[in-house]
Amino acid sequence: MWGQRSSDFVLRVIPWVRACQTVLRSMLGCGKESLVVGPRVEGRERSEWAAHGGSRVTRPGPPFPRRAGRLSRRAVLVAGAGVGLTMGAMPKRLEAAWLAAEQASKGINMAQGDPLPSWNDGASKQAILDFVAAVTEEGGDQFVPDADRIATFDNDGTLWTEQPMYSQAFFILDQIKTLAPQHPEWQTEQPYAAVLAGDREAMAKFSESDLAKLVAAAHAGMTTTEFDEEARAWAETAISPLTKHRFIESVYQPQLELMDYLRANGFRVYIVSGGGIDLMRVFSQDVYGVSPDMVVGSSGKVQFSLEDGVPTLTKLPELDSIDDKDGKPVNIHLHIGQKPILAFGNSDGDQAMLEYVTGGDGPSLGLIIHHDDAVREVAYDRESKVGKLDTALDAAPDWGWVVVSMQDDWAKVFPFKE
Repeated sequence: MWGQRSSDFVLRVIPWVRACQTVLRSMLGCGKESLVVGPRVEGRERSEWAAHGGSRVTRPGPPFPRRAGRLSRRAVLVAGAGVGLTMGAMPKRLEAAWLAAEQASKGINMAQGDPLPSWNDGASKQAILDFVAAVTEEGGDQFVPDADRIATFDNDGTLWTEQPMYSQAFFILDQIKTLAPQHPEWQTEQPYAAVLAGDREAMAKFSESDLAKLVAAAHAGMTTTEFDEEARAWAETAISPLTKHRFIESVYQPQLELMDYLRANGFRVYIVSGGGIDLMRVFSQDVYGVSPDMVVGSSGKVQFSLEDGVPTLTKLPELDSIDDKDGKPVNIHLHIGQKPILAFGNSDGDQAMLEYVTGGDGPSLGLIIHHDDAVREVAYDRESKVGKLDTALDAAPDWGWVVVSMQDDWAKVFPFKE
């Protein structure tokens, strides 16, 4: 079915495939580790990984963990105008009322005055609070108007766990198994047969061509509507082998609070990640409160056509953009059109974004989460095949980036019981 289209795809995605190959080989060759493909991944054990919270969280209502409802700034301004506030008094009084209502609606303990309760008191937390205070103080020398308050967050390893393997890789492998009934030939045809059989030895030897075929088979040829449906179904059930909870629940509680705090102070919060843009857009609103149009990620090409008179977008086996390393500043320019003033990442893949955001004139803040907590998550940095943090860690002091210690700066890692 894929024929020449797969061959063409192979030639276009070599850089991305090489990265996948390194990660997959590392995963498949690490002793006791086992890779189980399927929408419900169970049974990964490793001494430094503790089961966080035991059984899977059961939630009433919608399948995705939805963000708390919010009062819009516009609603408060309109209400204030309706009760006759003078134009001179309205901005500060209404801003204070809006901020209090916004934070209260998100469960922030305003009585204690702490908008970041899952952050331990210390230099990292104080740097965030000081920066936000400075850029929101009207008349101050560091004041930044609302329209220019833009924050960008990486996703994998910054907003949710990326260990033991990027969620996008799990999604691709799971899709092969899901699509297998439509392709009986895959039972004997490589590289599909190795994935379906869970043959770790064979998968560790996958070539770039093998991995490109898997990507093409999992994503290309379907309409964007079909892809969204399959991606949503996967996200609703896929379990992280690290946390034993769904990937969409394996998010970092301190980062949820930080994004809410920034939004409450007039920031527009974007996700800028190397993960697939279409996959992230399926859950970004419900999980992070980030609307799909504010998600920037790696993407494949899409073709428009009229199918029986119906406008249709079909995913092609051809890479469009890899949103990693130098690609991040480029895509920020193309998708956002403004330079952010805050960037948060966790790996060398975020270094260019941090340099772009914090270089030049004007107030800015760059942050890196250092995964140094082997008890509540996984300790990794310079030698890791997933989320390697090496050159960016070395560059942090010279650039003035805040290196956030997961072990020391976060009182709580995941929203569920640890």
